[in-house]
Amino acid sequence: MKRISCILLMLTGLLSLKLSAQTSSLQEKLAQIIKGKKADVGVSVFFLGDRRSISVNGDQHYPMQSVYKFHLALAVLDQVDKGKMALHQKIFVKKSDLLPNTWSPLREKYPNGNVALPLSEIIRITISESDNNGCDILFRLVGGPNKVHKYIAKLDIKDCAIAATEEEMHKDDKVQFTNWTTPKAANLLLEKFWNGQVLKKNTSAFLMKAMEETVSGPNKIKGLLPSGTIVAHKTGYSGVNRDGLTAATNDIGIVRLPNGKRILISVFVSMSKETEKVNDLIIAELARAAWDEAIK
Repeated sequence: MKRISCILLMLTGLLSLKLSAQTSSLQEKLAQIIKGKKADVGVSVFFLGDRRSISVNGDQHYPMQSVYKFHLALAVLDQVDKGKMALHQKIFVKKSDLLPNTWSPLREKYPNGNVALPLSEIIRITISESDNNGCDILFRLVGGPNKVHKYIAKLDIKDCAIAATEEEMHKDDKVQFTNWTTPKAANLLLEKFWNGQVLKKNTSAFLMKAMEETVSGPNKIKGLLPSGTIVAHKTGYSGVNRDGLTAATNDIGIVRLPNGKRILISVFVSMSKETEKVNDLIIAELARAAWDEAIK
């Protein structure tokens, strides 16, 4: 019996050493990808299989931009789970809800507004197509950014703040920094969502599908992954300011591996002097490094 116990201890120790070496190797690769870039980059990777977590600048604060539409969708769907809203219920969208000079496929589809749309469609277009007007319609439904902030905090996600709408961010570039997260906190929220700790089965499946159908950011997390890889993700982008800086190019997501397992990855590229192509490539290379490590 003692001999068996010793063997088990040895095997456990060897496995621990192997995982530690793999973690160190991936962390070095991630750091090397970031090195020399004219940007502040934070990344966190979590392997759901063996529960390894690797981060570079994982505890720093980064502006979320549209990444926070994921957080918002969780808050709205929580109201659905509680019976206070329903996915099929009609939401009346006024023309005044469809602000100009902002990204809004919803406005393009219904330029005159004054249309009743199911809540499910507003959530879908806000997530899958990153509609800014849809985002603010949802904020109004749940009582504003502070209500969403408090909801996320109750999920024990501490390193995250939600304070402003899309409309407010568009009025002043500085406001975007009031909506922030750390890469580790973004991954933790993804983990809780994936593990069914946030929403009921049906609403979880609805949001997963919307994230898998995301059309924005094809060159970010998905950029260097094999064609057809399923990624449930939410992107964020600030645009370039008058000084040539890009405050935020982000992507967080759940990546399905060939064996059916998942990895979580959250990448935030902030205050970048690089081109949009380079910013996207940074995210793509980090995601590919995590993928290569996962399929070894």
